[in-house]
Amino acid sequence: MASIGKAKVKVKKMGDVAEVKAVIKHPMETGLRKNKKTGEKIPAHYIETVEGKYNGKTVFQAEWGAAVSQNPFVSFYIKADAPGELVMTWKDNKGGVFTESAKVK
Repeated sequence: MASIGKAKVKVKKMGDVAEVKAVIKHPMETGLRKNKKTGEKIPAHYIETVEGKYNGKTVFQAEWGAAVSQNPFVSFYIKADAPGELVMTWKDNKGGVFTESAKVK
């Protein structure tokens, strides 16, 4: 699956507050499903941590598990009283690290 980790981050500023919406393409396999053709279990593959940094400072952190849906979406608000950059990082249980950023004007 070549598109794993493809992410989008949008920031909508409203005064000194900004709404962040982020989505990442990821299979989020639990490790409990079986391949319908072979009958073998599909290995677990899911995002474990999500972090958002605004101008280098952590403003959002979450620990996820196998129960989170495929292509997970997250939304949160940050105090954004100065222009800068928001960087989102997702790390999965197979060592994948995916990063996407957005400018905050």
